[in-house]
Amino acid sequence: MPRLNVLLSSLLATALLLVSSMAAAVPAIQNWRTTNGVSVYFIPARELPMVDAQILFNAGSVRDGERPGLAKLTSGLLEEGAGDWSADAIADRFDQVGARFSASSRRDSASVALRSLVDPRYLQPTVETVARLLKEPTFAPDAVERVRQQMLTALRDRAQSPGAIAQDAFYKALYGDHPYAIPPEGTPASLNAITRAEIQEFHRRHYTAANAVIAIVGDLDRPAAEQLANALVGGLPQGEPVPPTPPVPPVKASQTIRIPHPSSQSHILIGQVGVHRADPDYYALYLGNHVLGGNGLVSQLSQEIREKRGLAYGAYSAFSPMRQAGPFLLNLQTRNDQVDTALQVAQTTLREFTTNGPAPQILEEARQNITGGFAVDLAGNSKLASALGGIAFYGLPLDYLQNYISMMNGISLEQVKSAWQRQVQPDRLITVIVGGDQAAPKPAAGS
Repeated sequence: MPRLNVLLSSLLATALLLVSSMAAAVPAIQNWRTTNGVSVYFIPARELPMVDAQILFNAGSVRDGERPGLAKLTSGLLEEGAGDWSADAIADRFDQVGARFSASSRRDSASVALRSLVDPRYLQPTVETVARLLKEPTFAPDAVERVRQQMLTALRDRAQSPGAIAQDAFYKALYGDHPYAIPPEGTPASLNAITRAEIQEFHRRHYTAANAVIAIVGDLDRPAAEQLANALVGGLPQGEPVPPTPPVPPVKASQTIRIPHPSSQSHILIGQVGVHRADPDYYALYLGNHVLGGNGLVSQLSQEIREKRGLAYGAYSAFSPMRQAGPFLLNLQTRNDQVDTALQVAQTTLREFTTNGPAPQILEEARQNITGGFAVDLAGNSKLASALGGIAFYGLPLDYLQNYISMMNGISLEQVKSAWQRQVQPDRLITVIVGGDQAAPKPAAGS
């Protein structure tokens, strides 16, 4: 319906005006459980007549087992048919009410997201559709084959991408036999082996109330939010909680992997096992990393590699915590003939930062940058719902948003140094280099 789409676009543009009000008052999170036990996280946002919701399931690729790609394939099939609705019928139902729906799958979780106007004429059909997709996906054989082929095509594209090759090799080297090493996209062999019965069983086991949380942000009062949550997930079977993901073993020794690729530039990934999302060191590590490699071209890695030496357009680093320890990763691209120089500079910069920590003034600038941008990061219902979904899935405190700025302001320089020296081991790094036509560096002249 064109008029609905115009209205929706207008409302989205209006959201930009809410940044200043977000800075003035961070909303409180309300929490309760649905009739079948799903934990609900809710923030009322009355400025726009819209609602955003995310439903997250403990159903990521960490649950794939012997079938890499199973979680992603299952997620990708949710909107390909439900009950007696075809994929086209489902798309029409969303289009007719101007609603937006998406499904995705990562290592820890699978999630669905919806956006709708709150007027019951639009919200009710949207909710009915989403609830049916979650509870009654058909996994029709033709849909299974269609999505399977889409994923196989994506794998062929990844096989030509040096960045994707580097990422897959890095996760495999870092995590070994741990489930986090399983590529979420699957492999050609595993995707071709997955049966419809296995998809149905994966959905039956994981898409349950016991393995779900829901985040809601929108123009609703508490009773209306309770009704919405029950309508979305109240029909899910109770199920049983899946077992926790096993702990990640630490990296025992440094390892360098060189993979030749016909490209003029090499992709370099350097990293190690980092921390899990609930680790109390995460905030000090995040603040420190903003100085090292998390703040674009002004970060130390970019200054040393790009500005001073012109070895790369940019370089960055990040902690990516999950339910268990996610990776800490440095990432850069450089010309093939500059790989070893760039690698040495990156390693030296990391080692010196871990040993000495950031300069006090630079740390304060990073702190101000993070806290000053906090409201912008949450501006708009969809961003806030995404943040709330993370809080829900990882079990963070209900006052997380309200305390975030004061928490960041309370981290001292010594706490940053201590956390980095405790968690980062520059002498035990996994390094993956993809590019050029040599599997190993050329020997130096005269050697």
